[in-house]
Amino acid sequence: MPDPQTPSAAENPAPGGPGAARDRPGLYALLERYLAALQARDPDRLPWAENPRITENNVALRPGDGLWGSITGFGGYALRFADPQTGSVGFHGVVDESGTRSPFAMRLTLAGDRIAEVETIVVRAMDSGVPFVTAELADRPSFDQTVPAELRSPRPQMIALANGYFDTLQQNDGTLHVQFDPACNRRENGMQTTNNPEAAAKYGFIMGLGCTEQFRLGYFRFDDRLRGRRPLVIDEERGLIMMAAFIDHSGRISEYTLTDGRRISSKVHGVNSRALLETFKISGGRIADIEAVFTSVPYRMPSPWGAAGFHYE
Repeated sequence: MPDPQTPSAAENPAPGGPGAARDRPGLYALLERYLAALQARDPDRLPWAENPRITENNVALRPGDGLWGSITGFGGYALRFADPQTGSVGFHGVVDESGTRSPFAMRLTLAGDRIAEVETIVVRAMDSGVPFVTAELADRPSFDQTVPAELRSPRPQMIALANGYFDTLQQNDGTLHVQFDPACNRRENGMQTTNNPEAAAKYGFIMGLGCTEQFRLGYFRFDDRLRGRRPLVIDEERGLIMMAAFIDHSGRISEYTLTDGRRISSKVHGVNSRALLETFKISGGRIADIEAVFTSVPYRMPSPWGAAGFHYE
């Protein structure tokens, strides 16, 4: 975290001077500066573009609103990754609001040397709409490792692989539209939801299985749509891509049959959607690990980032 006495935007328009924030060190420096300003509840410390686009949990806000008024600190978990090509930086961490800790994810995007866009999902347990939310997050070494050059995927392929994951999840019928590393694990809202016997005993057998096994069963049939998909931060060197999307649940499915013949009840009831930020680790053309945060929003809620234009209410 940078020094709390970081100069204001007027005194220091961008860390390191114009354009410096578009390399990896510069983007990380800007991220640290943003987190320090957020913790200080002082958006005036930052170099904002004119009319910046800012959302929290899919709602358009102005600088200083939302989390800026409630934050009291951060937890220890921090995953940073950078996309110098687009001037974007991604982050997964834990935020404290008066003693209540929540996993969250965000991305910042520059216009020139100023912050033009900030997108945040904060998974507050009371609002998330899922029974499992934990802020006790351990580091995941695979996300910090550089992918060997011969195992890297170009940007278009990384986007295609992430979309293949969402295609597999949408109306999941056992067909895989992407390949997973045998050791792949997924963490959602702070909880590992694959290969986790303890979670399986509490939340259902599916959490005891690996990524491939879960999807081959067609367990997630109740996920009707994976819409609003947007690639946000692509870090080719580390094989990380952050995607935004919505999962829509129409509530039409109450029971269904898995590909192994078992008849089960849906774990999702009622009509709702979930807004998500999801980061995939990609190596050798396969998904190696997944880190996701999502929270419930009204069914089919549109995105402020869509074609209708960005505006404050």
